[in-house]
This record gives sequence, structure tokens and C-alpha cells, in this order.
Amino acid sequence: MTERKGIILAGGSGTRLYPITMGVSKQLMPVYDKPMVYYPLSVLMHAGIREVAIITTPHDQDQFRRLLQDGSQWGMSFTYITQPSPDGLAQAYLLAEDFLDGAPSAMVLGDNIFFGHGLPEALQSADAQEKGGTVFGYHVVDPERYGVVDFDKDGTAREIIEKPEVPPSNFAVTGLYFLDAEAPARARAITPSARGELEIVSLLQSYLEEGTLSVQTMGRGYAWLDTGTHASLLDAGNFVRTMSQRQGLQIGCPEEIAWHNGWIGKELMAQHAKTFGKTDYGGYLAALIREAE
Repeated sequence: MTERKGIILAGGSGTRLYPITMGVSKQLMPVYDKPMVYYPLSVLMHAGIREVAIITTPHDQDQFRRLLQDGSQWGMSFTYITQPSPDGLAQAYLLAEDFLDGAPSAMVLGDNIFFGHGLPEALQSADAQEKGGTVFGYHVVDPERYGVVDFDKDGTAREIIEKPEVPPSNFAVTGLYFLDAEAPARARAITPSARGELEIVSLLQSYLEEGTLSVQTMGRGYAWLDTGTHASLLDAGNFVRTMSQRQGLQIGCPEEIAWHNGWIGKELMAQHAKTFGKTDYGGYLAALIREAE
């Protein structure tokens, strides 16, 4: 199987977070002690993905490059792609087609945060599926805001409906999509919706109709947070702060995942600890090195 590549979709104008996003990309806003984009990046890293395309608006790209560099600091490789206008989530597969070069992909939205025991194993299981794709359903109280999964009596997904007035279930599709190499070609075949966008639901439905899309439900032990409003951004920061202070463990720490995956060695890890030496984050990295010794 060709090694899967990652896509972080970090475009858009962030208008729901105005005025705080008028001068900086939403995905670069802080979620407690880290930039928002660290969290979706860490999801791809947990899946074992080292080659990642980061899709941004043209005017935000320099800021992303300054923050994330070329990825080598984490034993990874980053490619930057601009999205001139936000024309639907499925557009990302067209923009990233040359980068993917026939490889399967895992795309994550730049404002989504995932956390839970067993998450790396669930991601690696999705990565192992060669044909079709895997998406994740999460139980929410307000499914009408999302793409919602309609299950048959056997619990098999039969349809995904975008923002239904009468939701067929409470399971929303999260912003994480593992798809095979056919995704760009399928995205090209999509007819734009009434709002002129290439809808991700239409892309997923093409797989579902062929019986090649798996919908894995995330249980009570998982947290899925989106950070698209002022309240949800604050809630996400408080969640990360509470979990970090309670357990003494980081959420969404690229250095720790790269170290654990064997992508960086002790010397580079020590450099990271020194860079962040005046913060609790740096102290955490230094403690990881001491524990390994």
C-alpha cells in the first residue's frame, strides 16, 4: 500500500470569530498553550503520517510557514498550498492532487480537536483500510448543525445528510476523513451545491453508495471539539487546560509524538526543550527526556 499522506485544511476567513481573526488566521489562534493547528497536526502524527500538505489562504501562508517551518523539526515534511477562495471542503482534494500523487490521504480540518484513550489505535485502524474510506461519527446534542449519519436497523451507515432539519440520528460526521487514492477524481465529479461549493458530504456519499465507506462511531471516552465560535474556542482552551493540569500530560504536542514515534532523537528533543525553556511546555519536554533516561 502506498504510504498515506496528510492534509490540513486551514483556509477560510474565520468570520464567526471576528474581530479576533481579522488580523490572524483562526487556525493560528491559541487553544490554551498551543496554536490551534497543533491539535489537528497531532492527529495525523498519531496515524503515523509524516508527509503533510497545509492548505491556507494566500495572505495567511507566511504566518503558517513561520510557525510550522518545513516539518523537519518533527521528522516530517510539509508542503504549503494556497486556497484562493473557500469553495467547499472537497475542494481540498483538487488543490492537493499533485501533492498526493496517487497516494491515499487523511484530511483533518484545522479547527478540530480530538482527544481520547485509544485514539492512535483507531486512527491506525483507519489508515490500514486500503479501499474506500473511513470517517468518524460523534454523538452530539445539536446534529442539525452538521453532516449527520443515517444508520439502518443493523447499524450500517446508509446516508450522510448535510444539516438536516429533522436529523435521522445524533451522530455528526467529524472533520477527519481517511480516503483512498480516488478522492481527487471523485471530488472532480461532484456537482457544486446550491451555495456553489464542492460539499464533502457529496464526496463521502459517492463512497457510501458503493459500500466502501466505513463510519466508526466515537464513544463516551472521546472528546471532539470544534473551535469555530468565541464560546467554543474558550471551551476548548479550558478543556485542554483542565486535562493538562489534572493529569500532567500534554494534548496535541508534536514534539512528544515525534519523539514517541522515533522520528526525532534525543538531541533534537533537547533543542525543543531549550527553545521553550521559559514555559511549562518546555519543562514538560525536558521531563520526557529525563524519564527516557
